[in-house]
Amino acid sequence: MPAQDLLWEPSDDVVAASNLTAFARWLRTHRGIQVDGYQQLWRWSVDDLEGFWGALWEYFDIQASAPPQAVLADRAMPGATWFPGARLNYVEHVFRAADPERPAIVAIDEDDRRTEWSWAELRQRTAGFAAHLRRLGVQPGDRVVGYLPNVPHAVVAFLATASIGAVWSSCGQDFAPASAVDRFAQLEPVVLITANGYVYGGRRQDRRTAVDDLRRGLPTLRGTVLVDSLGLPHDPADGTVGWEEATGGEAELVCEPVGFDHPLWVLFSSGTTGIPKGIVHGHGGILLEHLKYTVLHLDLGPDDRFLWYTTTTWMVWNVLVAGLLSGATIVLYDGSPAHPDTDRLWQVADACEVSVLGMSAGYLTTCEKNGVRPARDYRLTALRSVNSTGSPLPESGYRWVYDNVSSVVPVVSASGGTDMCSAFVGGAPWLPVHAGEIPAPCLGAAVAAWDEAGHPVVDQVGELVITEPMPSMPLRFWNDSGGTRYRDAYFGAYPGVWRHGDWITVTSRGGVVVHGRSDATLNRMGVRLGSAEIYQAVESLPEIQDSLVVGVEEPDGGYWMPMFVALAPEARLDDDLRARIRDVIRKQASPRHVPDEIVQVPAIPHTLTGKRLEVPIKKILLGTPRGSAVNTGSIDRPELLDVYAELSVERTRQRRIGNGADPGDHAGR
Repeated sequence: MPAQDLLWEPSDDVVAASNLTAFARWLRTHRGIQVDGYQQLWRWSVDDLEGFWGALWEYFDIQASAPPQAVLADRAMPGATWFPGARLNYVEHVFRAADPERPAIVAIDEDDRRTEWSWAELRQRTAGFAAHLRRLGVQPGDRVVGYLPNVPHAVVAFLATASIGAVWSSCGQDFAPASAVDRFAQLEPVVLITANGYVYGGRRQDRRTAVDDLRRGLPTLRGTVLVDSLGLPHDPADGTVGWEEATGGEAELVCEPVGFDHPLWVLFSSGTTGIPKGIVHGHGGILLEHLKYTVLHLDLGPDDRFLWYTTTTWMVWNVLVAGLLSGATIVLYDGSPAHPDTDRLWQVADACEVSVLGMSAGYLTTCEKNGVRPARDYRLTALRSVNSTGSPLPESGYRWVYDNVSSVVPVVSASGGTDMCSAFVGGAPWLPVHAGEIPAPCLGAAVAAWDEAGHPVVDQVGELVITEPMPSMPLRFWNDSGGTRYRDAYFGAYPGVWRHGDWITVTSRGGVVVHGRSDATLNRMGVRLGSAEIYQAVESLPEIQDSLVVGVEEPDGGYWMPMFVALAPEARLDDDLRARIRDVIRKQASPRHVPDEIVQVPAIPHTLTGKRLEVPIKKILLGTPRGSAVNTGSIDRPELLDVYAELSVERTRQRRIGNGADPGDHAGR
C-alpha cells in the first residue's frame, strides 16, 4: 500500500481524550491487561471472548435485576449462549444517566421545522405511550409495529414498546402497503403506530389510503395510533387514536426486566427475491454491541450531537437511536438529503451543530460530482468525524471530504449488516485513515478473509467470515422452526463459521477493503472480480451518475459482462465516452474489469435502502420473469426493470437468429 494514501492520523490529544483510551486505562487498572495499540486490543477481544465481553459488561455498568451465571456458556455457532440467567432491559440503560434538561432529540424536516425534546420530555412521552400500550393489553413478547417516517415519535414508540418487553419492528412509508404487510403480517402485531404521510423532495405524500390498506392486512391489530405529520384531519370514528391522546397524561416509566435473549426487535432482509426474512435480535446482545460501537468506535458522549441519515427501514436507524445509550443528542432528519439542493444534509449538520455525522457512500459521491463545497458554505465548527456506509466508499470520495469538508477530521467507512445490526469493520479513535480502506475490524468481531479452501488470506481477496460468536448475532429468524433457514443463510458454506456474503481483502496493516457482495461476484475466465472496483472507477467520470455491472453465464458456455450506466444531464453515450469509461476501468481496476458492453439506461434501480440490484438484474437477464426475480415492492422504481426484461428478450431473439431459428416465430409468441 503506498504511503501517500494516508489521509489522516489522530493527534495525541484526540487519542488521549477518546473513550477508547479511557477503556484501555480501565482494563489496565481493573483487569491487569496492557495493550499496545489497536491491533493488540482487537486481537485480545477476539481471542478472549469471555474476558472482553465480561469487561464491557462491567465497564458499562450493565444494570441487571438478576446477574448472569457466566459470560459465555456455549461458544458454538449458531447457538452461543451469552450471559445466561441475566435479566435486564435495553431502555433502562437509555435513561439512567442523562441530564433531564439537555436535549435528547433534535428533529428537523425539509421545511426547516425543528423540534427539540429534552431528556425529561423524551422520558415522559415514552412513559405515557407505554401506559397506553399497557391499556391495550400489550404484554412482553407481543409485537408492536411502526409505519413511520424518521420522526421523534418513532423513537418514543420503540422505547415504550421495548420498556414493556414487547417486540418492535418498523419500516418507512415509502414502502407500499403490500410490502409492509409482507413484513408485519408475519409478526401478527397487536398495535400499529403510523403517520398520515410525509414530505420528500418537496412533495407531500398523503398516506392515509395506504394506512387503511395496511390495517386491513393486519387482522391481529388491537389498536392504531396516528401521528399527524401533514396537518390533515383525523377521524376518531375509524378506530385510531391520535398521538397526543396516546402519550398524554402522567405516568412513570417502568422497564420490565427480561432475559438477555428476550427479543428486542425484528429487522427484515431487503426482500428483493421473496418474502423478507425477519431477523430477531435480543435486548442484551444489542445493548452490549451498541454500547461498544457508539461509545468506543464512534466515540460518542453526552456532549455530542449524532446524525446519521437514514429511514426507519434501515438498521442504521437502530444504530442512530443507540446514540442515546451514550448520552448523546440524536439528530433526526426527515426528508431528502439532496432537496432543494445536493448540500442539504451539510446545511442540516451545520444548523444542528452535529459533531458525528453519517451518511451513505452514494450521497458523498453525489456531492463530489455536483461540486458541493461544505467547507466554503457552512461553518461545521462542531464536526469531528464523517462516517459512511451502505456501499464501499471510493478513494475519490475520501479525498473529496478532505478537500471540501475538513482536513482535520477522520472520514471513516464502515461495513456490517442488518444481520448483526452493527458494523463488522470500521474506524476507531486511535486509527489513521487511508484512502479506500476501512481502518480495522471492530472489537469483538473475529473478521477474516477466507479463500475457497477455507484458509485465511492477507492482501488477497476472500470471503468475509466471522470465526467466533458475537452477542448481537441473530437469535433466530422469525417463523423459522428448527432454525434451518438461519443455518443455511450464514453457516451453510463453512459449518460453525459465519459467512457474511461480502468479498473483502484484509490488508497487511490490518485494514479491510470491501469489494462487494460475493453472491454477485463477477467470474471471468475463472478470475473473480469485484464490482466495487468497477463502480469506483466509472463513477469518477462526471458524466456518469450511477452504474450497474453483472456477469451472465450464457447457454453456449460464454460469459457476458454488460455495464449499465445512467448519465448526468446533457451527457451523451457516444464513442468518446465509451472509450473513456473503458480506459478509466482499465487503469483504476484492470483490463479484466472492462465490460463487454456499455448500455445506457434511464436510471439504475435500487432497494429501498439504496443497494444495487445486481443479483435480481442478473436473473432477469437470464430470462427469469421479473416477478419471480425480484419483489417489486422492495425497490425504488420497479418500472426500470422493463429495460432489462426487454434486453433479455432481445438477446434471446438474437441467439435464435444466430442458431438459424425464424425470428418471426419468436416475435409471434
